[in-house]
Amino acid sequence: MIKNLFTLPLIYLIVFSVQSFAQDNLSYYGDKITEEGAIAASEISQLMKEKQEGTFKVKGTIVQTCLKKGCWMTVDIGNNEKMTVRFKDYGFFVPKSGAEGLEVIFEGVAHKEMRSVEELRHHAQDAGKSKEEIAQIVAPKEEITFEASGVIIKGYQKK
Repeated sequence: MIKNLFTLPLIYLIVFSVQSFAQDNLSYYGDKITEEGAIAASEISQLMKEKQEGTFKVKGTIVQTCLKKGCWMTVDIGNNEKMTVRFKDYGFFVPKSGAEGLEVIFEGVAHKEMRSVEELRHHAQDAGKSKEEIAQIVAPKEEITFEASGVIIKGYQKK
């Protein structure tokens, strides 16, 4: 009987600790969202083929974040393409470093847009590209971009 009195609280302690650790492994930015219903980032190009805009919850891998403020991130969408993800109303930022290669879930609106040479060069500068690389940007480019209202980064270790 005494053994059972100690076993139950111990089980609760272990379960709570495991849940807390798992939750600590997720970093939230902007609106609190969940992972449920997220599509693979590689599906975005196909889903946006006939659209100019669409609302999605997406799961992918962070390629890079803005080194200056964390005001954008790029996510791999397959076929050697990356999608720039900005944050709604410039209302939150993600880590400036340490998130590359981590899984990310984000929710919001995807847009097809023509990005100007000036914008592409500014983005390259924020990404830490060399002057030579920036100078090679000479034409606008149509891209799928994303405005996220909420972001979850899995496995980010805060510094």
